[in-house]
Amino acid sequence: MIQRFIELGEGYSDLYELLEIAKANHHRLAHMLRFNTIKNNREVCSLAVVLHPTKPGDFQPLYICREGIPVLKDKQSKRVQLFEEAAKELEKEITVFTVKPSDTFAETALYYSHLIGILRMNRFIPPMQ
Repeated sequence: MIQRFIELGEGYSDLYELLEIAKANHHRLAHMLRFNTIKNNREVCSLAVVLHPTKPGDFQPLYICREGIPVLKDKQSKRVQLFEEAAKELEKEITVFTVKPSDTFAETALYYSHLIGILRMNRFIPPMQ
C-alpha cells in the first residue's frame, strides 16, 4: 500500500479545496486530523483529511494544508471553525496531534514520513505491507 501526503498549501484559500475533497469523498473519508506545532515562535496547525485506500491500487491519499493556520489564544480561527463544521456535517471527529514543526527536518518528505509513522503507530492508517 502506498500512503502519501498531498500538500494543497498552507491553509489559506486552499483550505476550501481540502473541505471540498472531504465532502466530495465522504464515502471514502477515514479521518480528519489537526496537527498542532510551534513554528517560528508561533503556535500554528495543519489540517488534514485521510481517505480510505483505492481499490484496486491500494493508494491512500492524505491531503494536508501545512502549518499556515494560526492557533489563536483568545478566539478560534475562522479556518479551524470551517474545518470543525465540515467534520460535524460529515459525522467525523477531529483527532488532534502535537508534532514537531516541518522545518525540524531536512526535507519536507522526511516530515511527512514522520507523520505517517505517527499515524501508523496510532493505527489511524494501516501498517506498511
